[in-house]
Amino acid sequence: MIIFANAKINLGLFILKKRKDGYHEISSLKFPIPLCDVIEILPSEHFELKILGTPIDGDMQDNLIYKAYSILKEKNSIDPVRIVLQKNIPMGAGVGGGSADATFTLMGLNDYFNLNLSKETLKGYAAQLGSDCPFFVDTKPQLASGKGDELVEFELSLKGKFLYLIHPNIHISTAEAYANVEPMSSSFEWECLKQKDFMFWKENLANDFEKSIFPNHPEIEVLKLELYENGAQYASMSGSGSSVFGIFDERPKELFPEFKTQFILAL
Repeated sequence: MIIFANAKINLGLFILKKRKDGYHEISSLKFPIPLCDVIEILPSEHFELKILGTPIDGDMQDNLIYKAYSILKEKNSIDPVRIVLQKNIPMGAGVGGGSADATFTLMGLNDYFNLNLSKETLKGYAAQLGSDCPFFVDTKPQLASGKGDELVEFELSLKGKFLYLIHPNIHISTAEAYANVEPMSSSFEWECLKQKDFMFWKENLANDFEKSIFPNHPEIEVLKLELYENGAQYASMSGSGSSVFGIFDERPKELFPEFKTQFILAL
């Protein structure tokens, strides 16, 4: 069985307040993009996880794919499998690559073993793996609230547009991303995105992480500004970074030859 696990971007991200459980309350529009890791599930006498492409540091037990398999095995007594991951989505980039891999593994194992688990059950398992994970059970634009795992489908099409995604190979930990964040309530009306042009997006949408990350990593802000200078209708950092994306009317030329990790995607 072969599965394509796609990434996401955040079209705006507002950090509203600190929660009693230590997490932050957010409001964000998560949007799926056609940049995929490839996961293959094969029969095996014992569990194996092989990673190709971009190397992933750390023990196998810490990998979200292993944790996804472990959750299903604990609840459903499934057989061992060999999972091969072709890693294409950049890590630590704010585009949900690890979360996508984990959630698509859950869904793939559900199909592979004919478990017939409902989407709600899969979302419950996914929530145990991370706040971004439940989004990938339904790969559609979704408004995220709570700590990012309370989701409502949001109809928004960017068909015909092009996405320029650039990862400057800067690692930003969650701790660093939140270190200088000042939560602030927001009255932004997401429905306005359906009616307004991209100038409205540019003037009203924001990623609150930029305020804490750009001062320490001005080169990321430069990338965003260069996307605008080269015709992006809207540009932003995604999630807690460090990837930056721009939305274009026409397919852009390659703008950053000095960076290895960049993608031009038709939406």
